[in-house]
Amino acid sequence: MSEDDANNQSDHNSNRSDTANYREIFLHDLPLIDTRAPVEFNKGSFPNAVNLPLMTDVERQKVGTCYKQKGQQAAIVLGHELVSGEIKNARVAAWAAFARAHPEGYLFCFRGGLRSRISQQWLAQAGVDYPRISGGYKAMRTFLIEEIESAVRECRFTIVGGMTGTGKTEVLAQLDNAVDLEGHANHRGSSFGKKATPQPSQIGFENALAIDFLKRRNAGQQQFVLEDESRLIGRCSLPLSLHQGMRTYPLVWLDDALESRIERILKDYVIDLCAEFVSLHGEVEGRQLFAVTLRQNLANITRRLGGERFRELDSMMQDALKQQLAHDTVDLHRHWITALLRDYYDPMYVYQLAQKGDRIVFRGNQRDVVAFLRAQYEEG
Repeated sequence: MSEDDANNQSDHNSNRSDTANYREIFLHDLPLIDTRAPVEFNKGSFPNAVNLPLMTDVERQKVGTCYKQKGQQAAIVLGHELVSGEIKNARVAAWAAFARAHPEGYLFCFRGGLRSRISQQWLAQAGVDYPRISGGYKAMRTFLIEEIESAVRECRFTIVGGMTGTGKTEVLAQLDNAVDLEGHANHRGSSFGKKATPQPSQIGFENALAIDFLKRRNAGQQQFVLEDESRLIGRCSLPLSLHQGMRTYPLVWLDDALESRIERILKDYVIDLCAEFVSLHGEVEGRQLFAVTLRQNLANITRRLGGERFRELDSMMQDALKQQLAHDTVDLHRHWITALLRDYYDPMYVYQLAQKGDRIVFRGNQRDVVAFLRAQYEEG
């Protein structure tokens, strides 16, 4: 960037005021500097936020202890001592680089108070005027929680159910008004749904879901399709109001042949999952991590299976993994998948179907279910 460009950038930033318009921030995916400490950021932030903290976790802890023992003024003095000289220069330089790269963005701290004001002042002293978000993280988080609650209160929902492996997620992918809860949770939903990449934090999951609802409702959508889920998707918990609603919403039931379900599970939980691990960790380590993960997924349901049945399935799985790792073929995996469907998943779904039968408004194969849901959406 030339000096003239930098000056123009600074002039552009100086025309922008601090904001409390959280709706516009999330609708337009505006870039954000999160000046909170890393430990706060890692508990959850917003999709377009980058953590460029005013203080490290250790520095924040020291300042917090000082605040409790000696009061605010002493804590402020200590904070300026800890973040000074080259440390301060490096942090201001990082903020300035972000501000110049993202002139439309904002900075924030927890409540829109001292940390964001200090960051803003230091930036201004460096020649960069950059607005902050009034109310900070806490106010934005409250706004997004209310967005979920209002969606539950004001919108209509239809649930897609079906036995394991029927392709419910494939149905959602074909619908304009589907909200992919498993996508937001980065998890396939079942006991075998763990992916090679980690799930978001609970707060991150809820924030992303709320922004999804916000954007869709802003575009005029008022009815949504969700996949039938338990309260937990991996370690991510559905908002209570949404989960309670999902137990009462109309249900569309997806049917598919056992053979097709086996092949779909084989692809999702074996072939694709192995490929994910290999892509992240390389051929040798990735395959080993995949094998460990697959066996751990089975071990997680030992109590529900019973010890003897678990040992039988685990033996089948080990044989399949040995064949896969040695000869790059997945044929034997079909044995434990078939047995798991027959002895575990299918009886559970048959029981659940009996409990939910009065809510079913349509039942059919994937093509018919998609057609029904599209027609329902078009009718409004």
